[in-house]
Amino acid sequence: MYRNFSKLALSAVAALSLLSGAATAAEWRGWNIHVEGYPNTVAMDKFAELLGEKTDGEITLQMFHGGTLGSQPDAIEQVRLGGLEIGNFNLGPIGPIASAANVVSLPFIFKDVPHMFRVLEGEGGKMIADGMTAKGLVPLAWYDAGARSFYNAGKPINAPTDVSGMKVRVMNNDLYSGMISQLGGNPSPMAFAEVYQALKTGVVDGAENNWPSYESTGHFEVAGYYSLSQHLIIPECLCINADAYNGLSDELKAAVTEAAIESAELQRELWAEREEASRKKVETAGVVTNEVADKAPFQEAMMPVYEAYLSENPDLRPLVELIRATD
Repeated sequence: MYRNFSKLALSAVAALSLLSGAATAAEWRGWNIHVEGYPNTVAMDKFAELLGEKTDGEITLQMFHGGTLGSQPDAIEQVRLGGLEIGNFNLGPIGPIASAANVVSLPFIFKDVPHMFRVLEGEGGKMIADGMTAKGLVPLAWYDAGARSFYNAGKPINAPTDVSGMKVRVMNNDLYSGMISQLGGNPSPMAFAEVYQALKTGVVDGAENNWPSYESTGHFEVAGYYSLSQHLIIPECLCINADAYNGLSDELKAAVTEAAIESAELQRELWAEREEASRKKVETAGVVTNEVADKAPFQEAMMPVYEAYLSENPDLRPLVELIRATD
């Protein structure tokens, strides 16, 4: 499915200038929020390496990790507008920009991670990619970001009532705020880099994320209860500015896409290993983990979130139904 991205209908943009039949060398910059050694960071460095190899040096990519070039929302805008060419983004903050991408942020929309990739590698993924491309972001490949679960400093979460009254950090997306509100909590959108201090000082009571993010940021040090609600399974994309992509020759488009696909294969392998290692590390450190035995009450509480979303985006009902119908 990834290879079909090169065939997506993109807006008309200026082509790269040609000299003696060869494209002028391009020096790209890439953004990534994750720390050194994180699966995505390793994979993005691999992408940069492969990009140079597969384009015979016509395209080089300098990666900037750890959010050094700004927050994720800022970086998304930079890639959309061409200030940066490449970004590794979670689809959560992209949702408010490209409504089709927001479908993946509906709570419990995916049964599990394999189901998510089956959707993304089929017609559903093409519909999402088309919507993102229309907003200036072309997804070259999908990265794994696992399942997100709740963590807090006070108690295990087993039922929606356990969230009631809690101040919970969420990414900046109305769907996440709606999710927490429907559980009786108080959503607190804030930048990822601010969460550790907010948890430590009690500005928020809890947050939600996957195992590696919970561990790598040290959030487990200040929020020692991790409850496996697995309410969100949101992919990350390796995205390119639409103008930069559309200005490439077909041969360079193929090379860029191949490099992205190979980096995604590496990222998924490393992600699986990191999830296991992160869980072991935090449990060894004393974190109290619990499975949420009955997720049905959580799922039922999300019905108003779905109703509001589909009321505002009736054209996306077929996509929601397609995802639900995918085995």
